[in-house]
Amino acid sequence: MKLAVAQINSTVGDLAGNAKKILDFTNQAKNKGASLVVTPELALSGYPPEDLLLRKGFRLACINTLEDLVKEVSGITLLLGHPHFVNGKIYNAASLICDKKIVVTYLKNNILNDTVFKECRYFESGSESCVFCVEGIKFGINISTDVQNEINVTSAQEKGAEVLIVLCAAPYYINKKDLYYKLMCRLAYKTGITIICTNLVGGQDELVFDGASFVINNKGELTHQFDEFTEALGLIELKNGLLVGGVIPSPEILQASIYRALCLGVKDYIGKNNFTDVLLGLSGGIDSALTLAIAVDALGPDRVWAVMMPSEYTADISLQDSRAMSEVLGVRYSEFSIKPMFDQFVSTLMNEFQSLQKNDEVGATEENLQARIRGTLLMALSNKYGAIVLTTSNKSEMATGYCTLYGDMAGGFAILKDISKTMVYQLCKYRNSLSMVIPERVIQRAPSAELRPNQMDQDNLPPYDVIDGIIEAYMGQDKSLHEIIDMGYIKTDVQHIVELICASEHKRRQSPMGICVTQRSFSRDWHYPITSKYKEWV
Repeated sequence: MKLAVAQINSTVGDLAGNAKKILDFTNQAKNKGASLVVTPELALSGYPPEDLLLRKGFRLACINTLEDLVKEVSGITLLLGHPHFVNGKIYNAASLICDKKIVVTYLKNNILNDTVFKECRYFESGSESCVFCVEGIKFGINISTDVQNEINVTSAQEKGAEVLIVLCAAPYYINKKDLYYKLMCRLAYKTGITIICTNLVGGQDELVFDGASFVINNKGELTHQFDEFTEALGLIELKNGLLVGGVIPSPEILQASIYRALCLGVKDYIGKNNFTDVLLGLSGGIDSALTLAIAVDALGPDRVWAVMMPSEYTADISLQDSRAMSEVLGVRYSEFSIKPMFDQFVSTLMNEFQSLQKNDEVGATEENLQARIRGTLLMALSNKYGAIVLTTSNKSEMATGYCTLYGDMAGGFAILKDISKTMVYQLCKYRNSLSMVIPERVIQRAPSAELRPNQMDQDNLPPYDVIDGIIEAYMGQDKSLHEIIDMGYIKTDVQHIVELICASEHKRRQSPMGICVTQRSFSRDWHYPITSKYKEWV
């Protein structure tokens, strides 16, 4: 028999659109000779539907859409992920549809409750295993984290299951695939069951689902892996209950998968929210250069507008590199000098500032004024033209507060919010390996905000490899300061960076959302109080 994996890009709340896509993939599978087609977890509603599930109208729409879809399925069996409603309770479910009727419905047993997903807020847990038969082969059903409890697998086996189908909506994060495959290979080897896992693909707010659906045989060996970061209809053949070998693509380098995740996240956030164009402040620095490259690769040059806003502190090479990159990528490019506006602000405030500092001294106030003027200009263009502003701050800056509220933090979507500064450099080099779009000088120059004469980022901060190592240890791995120092970091650096992380929470709460690519981002999985007297110093 042939089985098809429908690795689709569902949109949360687009019930009619999702149902049409599911039906299209089902019919494609039927035309290719498949007897069974499987969708990802909650494919009908999109994942995660969150508080939409609490809306009576949404629940009713889910029920009606499912009923309409069932009437269209014939000549093939469909295993569909969807919300299920019984006696006022909500379940994360998978229904087997055959000949225009639902044969059986499986309810997810292990409800996810981690740092990212709070399914227990919405869903009740199921308790029963489910096994069905197609063309003489018995299949068990699990949904996502059900496989973390081995009893969900063995109970299906006890009912005769030869193959376990796992419906997933597992978002991308760095090295996730390797870790997930190892877990599933161990499970298949230990239990002796074949595992077919279908995963959602696409961007949903700050999450990116990477697809990469796969099959593991009963010996714990990976036999199939389908495309990453794109929709796919994957075919699997079983002969006499045994898998026929499939295709396993060569693994991508880490930077390639991260870059593709960022592009997909941008494309779907802009597309699914009906934005037409994007604009960003291009500074001649590496962060805005990478942001521009990703935006163009995700959306095309016709939908991207780069705006250079030089001040008296902007280096000529920053202007030259910005113009050069915009020309190479073919985007709309504009320049607005902020010096007249900055001078007017300073002149207006001079009498108030006179008692505090010299009139010609450039401090944090003057630096922030420049950033806020730029933010105001970008938001004005956004309002006038309907283009969303992409902010360019990276994770290292968000962690340490090296960014300005209502300035460079102004905007609607933060592509690099979960990308460390050291990874920014790696991604720029990777992008240039595909085609040269980022001027080499941008990558080689020492980073600077160019907000005062001869300014360098490292004037006030340790080197970025040190910063990023401390951030990952403290924020990503929850290590204590003593443990971080024992890793070889200088005590004063550790204390300084941790102090900045804790002091900058109020900024992060006001920052735009951005794409998550790590297991611990400043998003759903970071819950740090703004007001706190606890100090973890050494």
